[in-house]
Amino acid sequence: MTTALITGATAGIGAAFARRLAADGHDLVLVARDVTRLREQATELHDRHRIEAEVLPADLAEDKGIAAVEERLADPKNPVDLLVNNAGFGNKGRYLEVPMAEELRMLKVHCEAVLRLTSAAAEGMRERGRGGVVNVASVAAFVPRGTYGASKSWVVQFTQGAARDLAGSGVRLMALCPGFVRTEFHERAGMGTENIPGWMWLDADKVVAAAMQDLARGRTVSIPDARYKALMGLAKLAPRGALGGISSRTGRRYGPN
Repeated sequence: MTTALITGATAGIGAAFARRLAADGHDLVLVARDVTRLREQATELHDRHRIEAEVLPADLAEDKGIAAVEERLADPKNPVDLLVNNAGFGNKGRYLEVPMAEELRMLKVHCEAVLRLTSAAAEGMRERGRGGVVNVASVAAFVPRGTYGASKSWVVQFTQGAARDLAGSGVRLMALCPGFVRTEFHERAGMGTENIPGWMWLDADKVVAAAMQDLARGRTVSIPDARYKALMGLAKLAPRGALGGISSRTGRRYGPN
């Protein structure tokens, strides 16, 4: 029986990964801040799929939380075969409108936690000669989107570089870059979604299904929808200023988490 650890597991893409992996027979380590929701989720997945679901409450905006997950990932007696770094959030407001403390908190979760947890998992995976890491980024990584887009661009670049350095080791790394996904994300951040066209919304379970296919194929970047693949292709040709204007009109961020 293999084990997957998922951060930000109680909602959105994280919850979709938990459902999919439990249905596929993987034991789970579920990480999030809300211990009550974690326990409810663990019980439901255990009862439905007869897998083991471990609960690990942790706030990845704090060193203590990151360290707790690092310790679990490094446990040689209970190895983790797949890490899904999904925890993340957005801030409402433009640059200089968002308090610096919140910008730094975002970098802690999106960059430092991803670096540290990926490293903690990949070390043991390399020794065992197998394993996988999915770092949830966003198509915002490819357009001008302030701190959020910059942090997700870092996730993509880091993941691709790490995947190259670990090539041939049996460890697969992939950055998942969805567009707008129907989750709790925008509501939590206090962001309106009325200006986002209906065709731009993706289903979390379908995003995860596409991600798992791309991971199995050995891809290092996954854009899990033909519409967004086409948009990102056009983005490479469009002037940077035009992209910034479009992304501002469609909301503060593309929201996968």
